[in-house]
Amino acid sequence: MMRRIGIEYPQRGQMRLSDIGEPPPLQPTQILIRTCYTGVTNGTERHALLGEHGFTVYPSRHGYQHVGQVEAVGASVKEFQPGDWVFYGQYVGHRGWNVVDVGCTDVHSYGSHLCLRLPEGIDYRLCALFGVAGVAVRAVRRFRVQPAQRVWVAGVGVIGQFAAQAARAYGAYVTVTDLQPRRLEVAKACGAHRVINVHEQGMEPLREGAPYDSIIDCSGAPSLLQQIHEMRLLAYKGVIGLVAVRSHTEFPWAMLHGTEASIEVSCHFSLDDLRVLLYFVQQGTIRIEPVVSHVVPIEQAPAVYETLRDRPADLLGVIFDWTQS
Repeated sequence: MMRRIGIEYPQRGQMRLSDIGEPPPLQPTQILIRTCYTGVTNGTERHALLGEHGFTVYPSRHGYQHVGQVEAVGASVKEFQPGDWVFYGQYVGHRGWNVVDVGCTDVHSYGSHLCLRLPEGIDYRLCALFGVAGVAVRAVRRFRVQPAQRVWVAGVGVIGQFAAQAARAYGAYVTVTDLQPRRLEVAKACGAHRVINVHEQGMEPLREGAPYDSIIDCSGAPSLLQQIHEMRLLAYKGVIGLVAVRSHTEFPWAMLHGTEASIEVSCHFSLDDLRVLLYFVQQGTIRIEPVVSHVVPIEQAPAVYETLRDRPADLLGVIFDWTQS
């Protein structure tokens, strides 16, 4: 059944299910996808819900993780056929259907159609977290993680979980930190080599694994860059990769002077990053199921967003099932 609803934020701190109407007629290079599952992008959607980091326009729709089946294709479309299962990664929010122009096929561009055909035998439901996992894979690739490097992932929410797994997939020795014991348990179960509860242990245990060739910030902690400098945690020619959203960033100039290190920002993903992610998932190198905390019908979305707003630590990977009510 093609749902005609979508998730919308009418004003700060509120969400609702709204009517999106019927799909329009397809143009020659477009396809129609019936949504079956969508994934919550915890950080971005919460920032938008709360009006943080520049998200100030309401009503608005947010999210970029959609899994569904192709219902129809335009006359010029050759790459997709009705019945195909696909992941679709454009930032259009949670919707019961999507019309996608698949004319741009540059696999390295954000402007590509970001539709990945999913193979038989994969759990399509879990693919609803391919967006956040794709962000993590792109970050690890951009930060030049290599075998035998020492990598520290700060904060293992959903993207941090997948960043840790992706870094290990590329051969790194991975240390993760967080404040939440449950998140650390998941990271350990998914292959992190060292887990540190900074609430109980503080930052000092990080020195044991320092210096780190790559420090991947998925926490957004304001003091992180200063702590990296003061504790001398960054290796020569190392990379600090900022993935968590920040409105403003300050860092000690001396942290990079002499070390020839760099600070980089990575966000979103390309079709090529999704291709690499799919390979790792098929090999069992990146595991999605342990990261999932909730799978609920789309009608239960209001309760999920209330939790996301008020108790975000209660959620990890959240998937909406549009096939049941």
